[in-house]
Amino acid sequence: MSKIITFSEAVDLIPEGASLMVGGFMGCGTPHKLIDAISRSGKGGFTVICNDASMPGGPLGEDYYGIAKLVHNKQIKKLIATHVGLNPEVAAQSNAGEIELVLVPQGSLAEMVRAGGAGLGGVITPTGVGTIVEGFEHVHGKIEIEGRTYLIEKPIRADFALISGYNIDRAGNIWYKGTTRNFNVLMATAAETVIAEADNLVDVGCIEPENIVTSGVYVNYIIDGGAK
Repeated sequence: MSKIITFSEAVDLIPEGASLMVGGFMGCGTPHKLIDAISRSGKGGFTVICNDASMPGGPLGEDYYGIAKLVHNKQIKKLIATHVGLNPEVAAQSNAGEIELVLVPQGSLAEMVRAGGAGLGGVITPTGVGTIVEGFEHVHGKIEIEGRTYLIEKPIRADFALISGYNIDRAGNIWYKGTTRNFNVLMATAAETVIAEADNLVDVGCIEPENIVTSGVYVNYIIDGGAK
């Protein structure tokens, strides 16, 4: 059975209020066309887990780059991210009570997603000890090991992971170009359904086995983002 679907079919799969992991780092490696399609869908109430809230303007003059479209449309109910300072709309909506903002140290978020994908019970880290992080919802408690205090942080999973790859074959195997791999690799393991947007959809065998970063076994659906 083919994994290839259209943008419209992908949006239909995602219900109102779903939790979405979105790959990318300030838009680098984000599935931009899929986010565009979701932004036009009218659906909302999403819990979004991502590195950042992107920016109101993109590098080529785009309005509301990447995740910023969903922020601007007020389609996000809860945002779990590591950095939102370049998108002033997040602060405005948070202050107005229109979005719930949960800030997580970047390395901690990566490890929590990794733990969710690996089926681990959590992450033990010294990051955030003695700070406001201790009171955040993702912190289960504290533990002392050999005289040092650590936070126990819960694993994170989501209903959907929306990721992007430079070359994706028809079986869902992915090769990422440069730094676009970022959170995409981890998020592909930590969601119930993984939808991957391909910059280039290629035939099976076109990606050398040793260059496959994300195995197709993790990918449920593929969108041909380069289709004309």
